Amino acid sequence: MGHDELARIHEQLLAWFDASARELPWRGGVPAWHVMVSELMLQQTPVARVLPVYLRWIERWPTPADLAATPVGEAVRAWGRLGYPRRALRLHAAAVAIVERHGGSVPSDHGELLGLPGVGSYTAAAIASFAYGQRHVVLDTNVRRVLARLMQGVASPSPSVTAAERRLAAAVMPEHAADRWAAATMELGAVICRAAAPACDACPVRESCRWRQAGYPAHGGPRRRAQAWEGTDRQCRGRLLTVLREASDVVPKAQLDAVWPDALQRERCLDSLVADGLVEPLDDATYTLPR
Repeated sequence: MGHDELARIHEQLLAWFDASARELPWRGGVPAWHVMVSELMLQQTPVARVLPVYLRWIERWPTPADLAATPVGEAVRAWGRLGYPRRALRLHAAAVAIVERHGGSVPSDHGELLGLPGVGSYTAAAIASFAYGQRHVVLDTNVRRVLARLMQGVASPSPSVTAAERRLAAAVMPEHAADRWAAATMELGAVICRAAAPACDACPVRESCRWRQAGYPAHGGPRRRAQAWEGTDRQCRGRLLTVLREASDVVPKAQLDAVWPDALQRERCLDSLVADGLVEPLDDATYTLPR
């Protein structure tokens, strides 16, 4: 792709983003902590499910110090039904680390961000980019799909991020406004260049899209299996956690036993919740959220 065409893509996509981006509460110059909370909540979870939980969370804990001063069980309770509740533990641990190591302010240094609990390479890049305007490659599922279609002419990226993919993402970033470019490509993948039923006619860069030029070839790799839910350990764990989140006091074992019929699976899931630090067993055969 030539320099002029790439410059045109930058201009078209950024203009579209400025005019059409969704108004989301973690955008537009909010504190870095708010960006960090949104990034951990949005991992494997759609915006519609995150929004109400995020708003309640930020109202209750607007700074890392506010969350760090709260028992970790309250973070698990507030996480509600977002799924993957260990993220609540990691966010609480990160808040404690931010208070203890960084004076209560989310660090701007990429390396220091990586040192926080629950912050991997993607999350560190996203916080540094969206909260501090730094130039980093931000590769979530939506961005990867946009770049695969726009630049490589394939329907879907590889199952995991490759070194070549990172090099491509770095090469196509504009010299300036890299943070807006990251947000714009993410937005395009979320609302236009969707995995299923993409709205190609509404795409601001459709004329440059290699996938469109190739006639929209189908994905050539193995199909991703839809994750099962009914009857799984994840569902069982969710049922047990719901009882504990909704309780105002400790919960007797019999109350947990009543929500899942398979005793072996129930015990295995309860043990895993205890091992993960999401549930605390007490001496009198009762259970509670961690204190």
